[in-house]
Amino acid sequence: MTDVQVQLADGVYRLASPLKFGPADSGAPGHPVVWRAMTGAHPVISGATQVTGWSQSGTGGVWSAPAPAGSNSRQLYINGAPALVAQQTPDQLGFLGSWTGSATGYNIANDSVAMTWFAGLNAAQIANVEFVYTQGNGAWTESRCRVTGYSNGTLTMAQPCWTNVTNRLSFAQPSGGLPSMNSSTMPSSIQNAHALIQPGQWFLDSRANVLYYQPLPGQQIATLDVELPRLETLLQGAGSLAHPLHDVTFSGLQFSYATWNDPSTSVGFADVQSNLRMTTAGGNQGMCTFSSPAGSCPWGALSQPLANVSFSASNRISFTGNRFIDLGGAGLAFMYGSSDNLIRNNEFASIASTGILMGCTSDPTPTHSSDAATIKQNCNPDLALVANDVIGVNEIMRDNKIIGNLIHNVGTDYPSACGITLLFGRKTVVTQNEIHDVPYSAITAGVIQGHVDNSAHPDNSTNVNDSNTLSDNLLHDYMEGLTDGGAIYIEGHQAQYQYKADGVTIDPVATLAHGMQVTGNVSYNSNNVMRTYYDDAGSEWINWKGNASFNSIGPFKSVQGGCEPTGHLWITGNYVDAALNDYNTCPPLPVDASNDSGNVTISAMSDIPSTLLDHAGRKRIRDAITESSINGRIGDNSSQITYSGSWQDANNRSSFYDYLHDLHYTTNNGDTMTLSFTGTVIQVFGEQYIDQGNLGIAIDGGAQQVVNTVPADGVRHSNVAVYTSPLLTRGQHTITVTKLSGTYATMNGVYIAP
Repeated sequence: MTDVQVQLADGVYRLASPLKFGPADSGAPGHPVVWRAMTGAHPVISGATQVTGWSQSGTGGVWSAPAPAGSNSRQLYINGAPALVAQQTPDQLGFLGSWTGSATGYNIANDSVAMTWFAGLNAAQIANVEFVYTQGNGAWTESRCRVTGYSNGTLTMAQPCWTNVTNRLSFAQPSGGLPSMNSSTMPSSIQNAHALIQPGQWFLDSRANVLYYQPLPGQQIATLDVELPRLETLLQGAGSLAHPLHDVTFSGLQFSYATWNDPSTSVGFADVQSNLRMTTAGGNQGMCTFSSPAGSCPWGALSQPLANVSFSASNRISFTGNRFIDLGGAGLAFMYGSSDNLIRNNEFASIASTGILMGCTSDPTPTHSSDAATIKQNCNPDLALVANDVIGVNEIMRDNKIIGNLIHNVGTDYPSACGITLLFGRKTVVTQNEIHDVPYSAITAGVIQGHVDNSAHPDNSTNVNDSNTLSDNLLHDYMEGLTDGGAIYIEGHQAQYQYKADGVTIDPVATLAHGMQVTGNVSYNSNNVMRTYYDDAGSEWINWKGNASFNSIGPFKSVQGGCEPTGHLWITGNYVDAALNDYNTCPPLPVDASNDSGNVTISAMSDIPSTLLDHAGRKRIRDAITESSINGRIGDNSSQITYSGSWQDANNRSSFYDYLHDLHYTTNNGDTMTLSFTGTVIQVFGEQYIDQGNLGIAIDGGAQQVVNTVPADGVRHSNVAVYTSPLLTRGQHTITVTKLSGTYATMNGVYIAP
């Protein structure tokens, strides 16, 4: 009946294996076991090995060091920032294109340059090469597949990844698609081969246990802190429904340097939406009886990303004031009946996948006895632990709270990631969080689960969602890379139906009270948003009330709407700078789409009531979190970058190889791009082509260096580091890039070394 405190002293704790918590590690109600940092300490829970023993490898500026036996990682962190894996675009390599796709891969016989390049790799090197397909399976996706072989002009791709990317089955009564990619699509980036290394990039030879890195100019290899992740899980809490883990608090800790290796296997990363992916053979995962042949059930049971910190069957777990930084999977996840948990005042940043993930794709209907085995298989890490669990309403997640967190710069490797992803649960509260600088939607709920529902057939799929709330969140600079998303993106059922006295007629007032309450959120600054507040495929029973949206620009120029929602949507008292009720592109129109009233058109942020602005995000607790400096790769839409003049954003450039298919450009000499950053080296990325000219680049107001962006070979080169700074003193710096000549100047983001 007393609290137990475990205090961690300062330092880096390099785990030999994951920290695993089970029911025996529980506290008592009102008296948790508290794992916390000692006063003034900043303990780091690390899953990495610090790599030393470097020697120069050849004469090309590449260094090598021994890696621990069995090393296998998709990430490397240098001085606390993610380094770029060895990569180049097809036009950097001079590939000619004209690849022809098939069910097994590509015929590249018409591309003599590509044939020569692949012929120069041995079988083991070929098996490491990974192709990236930005927007390949829809403008909201980025899929990845490995190459398995090359012979006489034929590239063979890994299975089932290739089929899951290029040959997805269609299904009946769709309200949202899972599009296949044309098999002849060229990869937007070619990665993970020693031959691709450029300055600031790395490659791990996992067969020989050797790590390679080419330092940026001025970097001294002996002074770098090089962290190679070994673990995929840092902390795992798991109980059973009968005997849950409970009453444990984590406070003041940092979780860093873990990887997630499944995308390196033959299943790859066949992206569907919001980092959910297909992993099983046949291309029909999660399509249930709506595909022919039938797919897996329950509906929507795609594979979700691994979380480096995760909990299942865990109650009254609290995370307060922690940092989740530099992680290769998702940051933190709860699933399998976990209830009454609190995630408060934490920072999530520099995360490869999603920040916070709540729920499991396999349990939309745990009350269906036929789903029990699937839920046990996919929603917890230990089948033996839950073998005797009886699945029912006890498996529904309830009363979880996500409050006052700072989430930014997530989706660094898998850009379809969201800041927060909600799957299935009841009375979830997501409030006063600040989410910014994310490549896709800031918050998503019910992703893909409504893809066979609309107003004509509303109940092909069902779920347990009820009485969830998204309130008073501050969402800005989202959709920075991909498109067709929003600040808040919702699909599927969001309420349990409430009936009138006759037991047949739905009571709309009572049902809406059990629906998704989206209130008091403030959203601004996005270039690729489809709709700011997006009620898409099969979504229903949503109360959009008292939200604000400003300067979120997209192709439809609308604040709220969607494509084939089921309906029952109320839109009242919102402050908006564009149209509401945008459903005209996707008939049939939803039921109750016209339930809007009291909405106010604004023309400036100052038109939003101060009470709404003051309450959104971290206003009450922002002093509790000091935002970390962001290093690593940053896209051209980052909120850190300021454009002056007539710069324009060209997104969805599917025929080019720019980073995330996005590019800023200007035609006016004298226009500038300015960025303040904390680091020691910065690289500026853009294109090189004959229609470009000179850039003037100055650091901290110093002398301007002239950089020529016209390539000597006259061929376009995308996503190129057109400028790399000399080594800078540690601390704050400002870079200014000015267009001096040529028809165009282009910006494709930067890389910052800490």
